[in-house]
Amino acid sequence: MIKMKKMFKIFIIILVLVFGLKTLLFITFPVQHKEIVYKYSTEFNLDPFLVLSIIKVESNFNENAISSKNARGLMQIGETTAKWAAEELKIEDFRIEDLFDPEINILIGTWYMNNLLNQFGNTEVALAAYNAGSGNVTNWLNNNDYSFDSTTLYRIPFDETENYVRKVSENYRIYERLYDEEIFKSNISLSEKLSDRIHSFILAKRKGNIN
Repeated sequence: MIKMKKMFKIFIIILVLVFGLKTLLFITFPVQHKEIVYKYSTEFNLDPFLVLSIIKVESNFNENAISSKNARGLMQIGETTAKWAAEELKIEDFRIEDLFDPEINILIGTWYMNNLLNQFGNTEVALAAYNAGSGNVTNWLNNNDYSFDSTTLYRIPFDETENYVRKVSENYRIYERLYDEEIFKSNISLSEKLSDRIHSFILAKRKGNIN
């Protein structure tokens, strides 16, 4: 019985370490503005985890972020893109300051990403265009130094863009492993969900090991 209790304590310590790491991942890779993200991801046929990955790299979920190039908000929308999107989406009385509104920012960002995916037909190329502009990417696709088939890029000449595509892709893989799509449809918070999982897991193990 004493040995069993000792083993159970060791198990609890391991469990805390494992779930502690997972909690850290949940904090580092949050699902913020999930209703808005899911709404516009669905409307523009995007994976919501891809949208979250873009937001994380672009602004780390800071809705008031402004880049050195004056891109604004969660998805870091530039002024030219914003005005074009506002006209196409018929956003009435649009002002550049509206990009600090998560709803409008994510609406425009997802619309723009969908536009790039339709243009280039490849997620990594579309991400490169999101960062470097579609004009640059079109030139790279037509250059044998960067593309063999005028469809995909085997090399990206801008280090910033290459790192951007890599980071978004890495984040996307983490988001896919951490969550499932039900997270966008559930009203339960992540902390409650994690707590329930830990509690259920401990109870199951206790019944199996002690009884």
